[in-house]
Amino acid sequence: MEKIRIQKMIADSGYCSRRKAEELISQGRVKLNGRPVKLGDKCGSHDLITIDGERLYAPRKKNLVYLMLNKPRGYVTTVSDELDRRCVMDLLTDVEERVYPVGRLDRNSEGLLLFTNDGEFANRIMHPSRHISKTYRVTVRPDISDDQLVRMSEGIEIDGKKTLPATVIVKEKQEGRVVLLITIKEGRNRQIRKMCEAVGLEVARLRRISIGPLKLGMLKPGTWRELTAEELRALRTAIGKAK
Repeated sequence: MEKIRIQKMIADSGYCSRRKAEELISQGRVKLNGRPVKLGDKCGSHDLITIDGERLYAPRKKNLVYLMLNKPRGYVTTVSDELDRRCVMDLLTDVEERVYPVGRLDRNSEGLLLFTNDGEFANRIMHPSRHISKTYRVTVRPDISDDQLVRMSEGIEIDGKKTLPATVIVKEKQEGRVVLLITIKEGRNRQIRKMCEAVGLEVARLRRISIGPLKLGMLKPGTWRELTAEELRALRTAIGKAK
């Protein structure tokens, strides 16, 4: 077997995504034949890789799985949680393959969340260079002005860096609340909430309704289903075209 980068080996094994594997390596939690590794190190089929002391088994031929979940509010997007909070994995108890979330939604956010055991697929969706569009239905208070709409659409500086231009559409207006459809092409931490807060809006509810061509549709909160062949093809095409 030709030697490959350790983060790819970890992702191909189904342990986690490549990006998460890179984080584990940077944190010093991955060892190769008993020695800590660094990003860029490679390994072969006969090398011993451990993560937090647990042996990683080489990639096997596995059934690749692609799922969507309608994440309810109150669940954290992690495989396990040291604070014993409810995790999204608790909703996938009857999934036979070991899968992991692609990206994340914060605890109080809802909606479309992808899961897979295909490390390369997950890495391509999450990589910042891909700029895969994500649309959110966001309820804000109290009202929104034209100036606030323009600022959010053109880009706002959050955490010392300006956001990419976004599409912001007013969907509904009622006394003291507005429903927006916000489409962004990056995935910074709590980005939608921070964009709204930066212009003085309070987020009452945040639900992701699409990722690229993939739509949440009528999937009930807390339930999941496999992606159809058509959905998967459309998503792969979007990943390939996105820049």
